[in-house]
Amino acid sequence: MEHGATPYQGWRLYHILRELYRKPASGLGTSLTIIFVFLAIFGPLFTPYGVNEQIVTSARSAPSAEHWFGTDNLGRDVFSRVVLGAREVLVLAGGGTLLAVLTGTAIGLLSGFLGGWFDELVMRFFDSLLAIPALLMALLLLGTFGPARWSVALVILIVYTPIVARVVRSVVLGVKVKAFVEASRLQGEGLGWILFREILPSVLPALAVEAALRFSYAIFLVASLGFLGVGVQPPSPNWGLMVKEARTYVSQLPWTMYFPVGAISLLVIGVNLMADGLQRVLRTGR
Repeated sequence: MEHGATPYQGWRLYHILRELYRKPASGLGTSLTIIFVFLAIFGPLFTPYGVNEQIVTSARSAPSAEHWFGTDNLGRDVFSRVVLGAREVLVLAGGGTLLAVLTGTAIGLLSGFLGGWFDELVMRFFDSLLAIPALLMALLLLGTFGPARWSVALVILIVYTPIVARVVRSVVLGVKVKAFVEASRLQGEGLGWILFREILPSVLPALAVEAALRFSYAIFLVASLGFLGVGVQPPSPNWGLMVKEARTYVSQLPWTMYFPVGAISLLVIGVNLMADGLQRVLRTGR
């Protein structure tokens, strides 16, 4: 069958990573993403202070050998909070994106394959959701659900599922007419088998690129909601929330704003560069 080149997944992953590092931009993006994921997993092993530990005698200290990123107005170590905040941001953005990708993939596969009134109904509903800007939709939903971690993940799910579903559907429309799908139909294979064993492998390249892009947007959305004060609440080390808290003292303690802003920027840039590299590798093979 045309889709059947899947026994070499380990080699395929190695090939993708190797090709990503062939270009400086995608190699830089991949490295930045890996570094932040590493910090999210192992960050507590490298932070000298707790996330909300107050060193009263060192409050408002500038960056130094003792406090690499300085301390805030409450005496909390900014380096420790930025590093530990990586887990907060990546878990929320990554968890919400994963849910959106899984849900959008299932809906996109089913809608594109079945077509007809079901496809028309689902796509028109998604069009109505996409007509509302993502941040405005997030604010409306959080106004309903209230500020909490689970509600932020739910917002990402609702905001990005339609986009993923449309991308998957567009691929399915071209794949479902191919001979190997028709052969499965004639053999009497069930709907689930056809969707997930016959069509899904052909969708994965486009889906991988879209998932990386949604992940980068979700990171920015999580930080934006934290900055607006409608996402996770204090004393969370969410980078957007750290920027919001530092805004009052930016003229006296500029480092308390610059380092979390830098972390947001580096992570978003890294994921976007990696997504561009994935698009190049998966669509051209080099």
